[in-house]
Parts: sequence; structure tokens; C-alpha cells
Amino acid sequence: KRSGSTPDQPRAKRLLSSSCCTPYALLSPSPSLAPSPKYSSRSSRGQLVASLGSIPAPAASSQPATIQLLGPPEANLTKNYKFMFQKALAVRDVLSWRMEELGDALKAHYHLEDFTSVALPAQEAVTVLGQIGCDGNGKLNAVSVLLQGDREHSAGAQVPLDLSELQEYSLFPGQIVALEGTNSTGRRMLVSKLYEV
Repeated sequence: KRSGSTPDQPRAKRLLSSSCCTPYALLSPSPSLAPSPKYSSRSSRGQLVASLGSIPAPAASSQPATIQLLGPPEANLTKNYKFMFQKALAVRDVLSWRMEELGDALKAHYHLEDFTSVALPAQEAVTVLGQIGCDGNGKLNAVSVLLQGDREHSAGAQVPLDLSELQEYSLFPGQIVALEGTNSTGRRMLVSKLYEV
């Protein structure tokens, strides 16, 4: 039976003997850099042990494989390329192009009128295009959502969003959306409809 330990009666700790105070004494057996004899004497080296399904035999060919580039020449990489080393202006241009393309798709799919600026005050309902963002470093929630407008209509202006009139929505930072709502002061947009891809 093990003795219980309570705050009133703490259990006495056992003292370690001096022979096991070094880290090498705790290892059993002692560390060795040589491979085990069992591993070096194995006889099934390079042998197929199990397979799942049938594997077609490779076609024997004396011709070297040829590589053919598909698509226009300017779209193919023909020299070394550093991934994620793009200049900030190039990244901005790609993101703007993506927002314009998705904006055209949203306009055609939902039969929307032309987009307006997110920064202009509007007493009537207007339709705006932009990218969902967060006003802080924390997680995106109903009070931290903002919309960064596109370059063509809004010149990249940002406006906080009031989503209280929407019954349901699912948003994430970076999402391209079209919104319909009112922005009476120019400082906060009250969203009445959400159009997403």
C-alpha cells in the first residue's frame, strides 16, 4: 500500500545516490555510436517486403525524356526564381488585379450596379467592393471587421463595418466581398447585404 501525501503530512522524498547523479549513469546501456550488430547483419536489404495494388513495370526506353513547356513563354519559369521574394509593389498589383477580377465576377453573378467608394458618406444604400480586414492584432470578431476598398473606386480607403443587420455571415481576413449598406457619416458602414464568391 502506498502512503498518501497531503499538505499536512508530506511524503518524504528519496535521496538519489551519488552513483546516479551523472547523466550517463541514467542511460542503460551506455551510449554507443557503432550500429547494432543485428542491423548490420540483416539479409533483406533492398528487398520488397509488401505492396498494395499492382505497380506497372516502367517502359524501357533508350531515348532521354523531353520536357515541353506549356502556355505562353512569358508565363513559364526558365531560370532560377526566389519564392516569396517579390517586391511589395508587385504584390500590391497582383492583389489589386485579383480584387478587380473577383469584383467583375460578383457584379456579373449577382447583377450588381457599379461599385462606389467606401469612404464617401451615403444616406442611401450603396454597393462597395473590398477586402475583409481586422482593425487590430487579435482575432477577427463582429466588432473588429473592416473593409479595405479597391484601388479603382476607393483608392484603398478603409471603413469599419457594422454587421448587426446581417442574420448570418462567415468572413475571414483577406476575403474579397461586395457589400450593400449605408455609410451616413463616412466613418462606419451599416451592412444590409453581403455578396461573396
